[in-house]
Amino acid sequence: MTDFADFVALTIADEREDRIHIQLNRPEVRNAIDQQMVDELHAVCAELERNPKILILSGTEVKGKGIFASGADIAQLRERRRDDALAGINSTIFDRIAKLPLPVIAALDGFALGGGAELAYAADFRIGTAELKMGQPETGLGIMAAAGATWRLKELVGEPLAKEILLAGKILDGQECLKVGLITELVSADKLIDAAHALADKIGEQDLLAVRITKAVFHTPREVHPLVDTLAQGMLFESEAKFDRMQAFLDKREARRKAREDQSK
Repeated sequence: MTDFADFVALTIADEREDRIHIQLNRPEVRNAIDQQMVDELHAVCAELERNPKILILSGTEVKGKGIFASGADIAQLRERRRDDALAGINSTIFDRIAKLPLPVIAALDGFALGGGAELAYAADFRIGTAELKMGQPETGLGIMAAAGATWRLKELVGEPLAKEILLAGKILDGQECLKVGLITELVSADKLIDAAHALADKIGEQDLLAVRITKAVFHTPREVHPLVDTLAQGMLFESEAKFDRMQAFLDKREARRKAREDQSK
């Protein structure tokens, strides 16, 4: 694993064979996403592209309350000009996170606003608390949500609600996020990380090569289906895991059949 000892905007909260838990860690500015955090997220992505693992992203506590990310760092954002926007600083890293080989789980508590929300949209799974506040306040600051919200949000919640969030500044709480499918599970704050690990456990029980290829195929354009599905399945049909897992399934089924026969005698 790459040495992340010099990180200042992120913390490695937990690392296991199949996953890594990264905390956004700038509590003094409510985990606002600055260039340092972006650079460190790129370092995490580089490592996970080389050595794929499930990624759990969460925030930290600020004065006893959880917070994911309050958005981009306004002090830095205030000074950015046209060329900075054209560089796609946040959109590039969020896109890279979305394309990581294995699933990304966002554990959301408190504010997930602006760039913080767009970071969460890039995850494959989102779990939240009742205290979650999620939305896009950018137009109130004279800019737009330009790091994925204008297209990911529409895909996630549909056009009418996406427009209300993007154009009218609607902020959703945790219960509203669950209702519209923006998060898949609502848990108490003290159970949030446990819930993220429980989901990672379920993913980890699958064959991770199959998970990796399924995620890649899921995000391919419609016009390449069904060809891409067929080619990907051809790869998996040759994997050792396919033979081992299917044989284990058949062995268990046979064992159950014999057990039923023995009971009926």
